[in-house]
Amino acid sequence: MTTLDSPLAAVLGRTTPAKRKKLEEGLGLRTVGDLLRHFPRRYLETGRLTKVDDLRIGQFLCVVGEIVRCDLKTYNDRRTGRPAFRVEALLSTDGPKLRMTFFAKNKHTAEWHQRRVAVGQRGVFMGRADRFRDEWQLTNPAMIIFGHAEGEEGEESIVDQIGDLYPIYPLTKGVETWDVSRAVRAALGQVDGFPEVLPDPVREQYDVLDVRTAYDWVHTPDRRDQVERAQHRFRFEEALVTQVVLARRRRAVRELGATARTGGDGALQVAFDERLPFTLTEGQRQVGEQIAHDLAQSHPMNRLLQGEVGSGKTLVALRAMLRVVDSGGQAALLAPTEVLAQQHYRSIVTMLGDLAQGGTIFGSAEGTRVDLLTGSMTKTQRTEPLLRAASGEAGIVIGTHALLQDQVQFADLGLVVVDEQHRFGVEQRAALADKAQVPPHLLVMTATPIPRTVAMTVFGDLEVSTLRELPAGRAPIQTNVVPLAEQPTWLGRAWTRVREEVEKGHQVYVVCPRISGDDAEADQPEVLDVDDDGNPLPPPRSLEAVEEVAERLASGPLAGLRVARLHGRLPADEKDATMQAFARHEIDVLVSTTVIEVGVDVANATTMVILDADRFGVSQLHQLRGRVGRGGLPGLCLLVTHAEDPLSDARARLDAVASTTDGFVLSRVDLEQRREGDVLGATQAGRRSSLQNLRVLRDEDTIVAAREAAEGLLEHDPGLTEAPLLADAVLDLERSQQGDFVDRS
Repeated sequence: MTTLDSPLAAVLGRTTPAKRKKLEEGLGLRTVGDLLRHFPRRYLETGRLTKVDDLRIGQFLCVVGEIVRCDLKTYNDRRTGRPAFRVEALLSTDGPKLRMTFFAKNKHTAEWHQRRVAVGQRGVFMGRADRFRDEWQLTNPAMIIFGHAEGEEGEESIVDQIGDLYPIYPLTKGVETWDVSRAVRAALGQVDGFPEVLPDPVREQYDVLDVRTAYDWVHTPDRRDQVERAQHRFRFEEALVTQVVLARRRRAVRELGATARTGGDGALQVAFDERLPFTLTEGQRQVGEQIAHDLAQSHPMNRLLQGEVGSGKTLVALRAMLRVVDSGGQAALLAPTEVLAQQHYRSIVTMLGDLAQGGTIFGSAEGTRVDLLTGSMTKTQRTEPLLRAASGEAGIVIGTHALLQDQVQFADLGLVVVDEQHRFGVEQRAALADKAQVPPHLLVMTATPIPRTVAMTVFGDLEVSTLRELPAGRAPIQTNVVPLAEQPTWLGRAWTRVREEVEKGHQVYVVCPRISGDDAEADQPEVLDVDDDGNPLPPPRSLEAVEEVAERLASGPLAGLRVARLHGRLPADEKDATMQAFARHEIDVLVSTTVIEVGVDVANATTMVILDADRFGVSQLHQLRGRVGRGGLPGLCLLVTHAEDPLSDARARLDAVASTTDGFVLSRVDLEQRREGDVLGATQAGRRSSLQNLRVLRDEDTIVAAREAAEGLLEHDPGLTEAPLLADAVLDLERSQQGDFVDRS
């Protein structure tokens, strides 16, 4: 009996060992269930195979044919002035021959096309008919190449099974979509029983297909509406399992005990509020009230605070920390980098003034101590901060991963604040929480705006607060794309603009993607070898690096200006000294990596030049841009790119960033362009996304419905005893890598 757990070989029939290995290892399909869950990524509307004896321009063709000629030609691209390539193939059919042309920017891609349509290749070819120089051609052709390995089925069998909608599957080298399609059809005919994860009442209430019909319709549909209903079924199932996991976590947190932090007499927070030289925004007041309510509960707060760059999240977090100190507890602020930890320490001490010197002759009576702990501090430097944390004298302790070390102890840790939380794993966050006698309250912050569905899907075990309003005094930032492939002279003008800003008394950031030119390839942003369709991509060119750019600018277009460099390989004391020198205006131009992405606040910095800007994501560009225009002075951000195609996704990202400073709009652009795994931190480019079927923007209604269904199920049956298969799926997710990914929220 064949089941979903049966090995893939059970349904491969006479498939050759070589092909079987490619299916198993290249696509990661080990079982029949893996195969059936390897869903088509799109469908070709083939109709029926077209007779080509009476062609019309614009007619959609779906024909069986054989390649009878294939030529690789070189020509000069008039737009770029550089050599380009095209492959011209001639397709023989039962009517007129059809010419097909494939264009390529480099020889590597051209040779790949040449191998794909080599003379003698046979298959089904689909596209629109057109005329060019008195010859018929097939424009934008899609193709299904037949395999002719000995023992495999012939083309007649393939043609007979092509319906109105032909599934196109994700592939690997050496595997055609037909190889997958044939194995899937065999599996659908052999599997005896499909386990139904979704309880019948849930399927009926939310109008979701049964699993057997869904598998049939997603792989062998007759109509487009069948595809849509089948896809909805699998998306709803994934959303429901994820939402049940998150709902269980929310319930588990509510069941934990915690010390209510009511704020006592509130003396420290009141004293701080009275000294603020500005009025809190309405958003800051509202979020502050939400947090105060959470802190006063006898179960741990678990809240995500998201907001625009410069919206005042740190101030909101500081007021929460002061409330905990007023309650007799301590707060710890965990930052991902030393630069950011030191920046937080300096800004918080500055904001508090003598309130940060509690217990000293310089301190206020209501004050507390604020301490910093980082990995680069010497043993002597760490001794007193460690003692003050352990004794409770330090009400606020700010640090990096050094806070997680065993020797760091707290007298009464009541609140953990995690900045840029996506940079920390669940184990790191738990290690800090474990230093408390009872579970501490948790506030995690992010300056990367998160769409509602992402928050619901990935941060679903957290309550979400959002700051949208910017404090008074933030100046507008003008953003321009500098496309060097089209306008190579504009870079010179950019450096002239930098010099003009410095002459006005302002300062400038220059951001590079690498530290030095001899960095290992791994230091560069990861680039796919092939795109989603299996087409090879050109190798990446050498990216700009801090060391080389700083030297080039100091001896060239910015000669005479005070140019310094900053990156993660510098000693901690040198990094801190450089940032302080920049803040004191002892440096005009700071050439840096993305170490300045968050938390760095220099009011006099008005301009940022981002080199190889197309190698950064939308949210990261928005974060970087937020470092300028912070002191009431208008900001300028120049996005320098070598991207050649003005219609490419890379250029679209830059144009989107240039078009708006609304981070919430840009976060949706980011998700629309990139796989969820990239955006959510679960995977890197080219690897499988943690969300297999769901897309958090496209499937918003499905996610909302699944969350409602999850809450209803757990309210009625907390142990899911009436839905054992769903309980198993939830347990699998909780144990899996994806469960760790959800935990990282």
